[in-house]
Amino acid sequence: QVQLVESGGGLVQPGGSLRLSCTASRSVFSRGVQGWYRQAPGKQRELVAVITSGGGSANYADSVKGRFTISRDNAKNTVYLQMNSLKPEDTAVYYCNHKVGVLSSWGQGTQVTVSS
Repeated sequence: QVQLVESGGGLVQPGGSLRLSCTASRSVFSRGVQGWYRQAPGKQRELVAVITSGGGSANYADSVKGRFTISRDNAKNTVYLQMNSLKPEDTAVYYCNHKVGVLSSWGQGTQVTVSS
């Protein structure tokens, strides 16, 4: 199973930006679907954005449309989540996911805190 490592989280003021990265232990992102999920305290994990391996079609949760962008660099085995115009309600642990068929891999998560 592939290992996924997220990075790029931190503390940012409302209106600020962060870019999260998810790097795989081997070249897998040319297949399947990659996604970013988040889980806030006391809430269920929710889908933020997904991107397909083929044409790179992306879909977003309504709450982040127009603010977040998911992208992928297959040569670097890395998926990114560019987050702009951050709001306090974006505060959560963000997780990277990779799915191929019935196989699903998760990263350990990276904390994003939006606060003044």
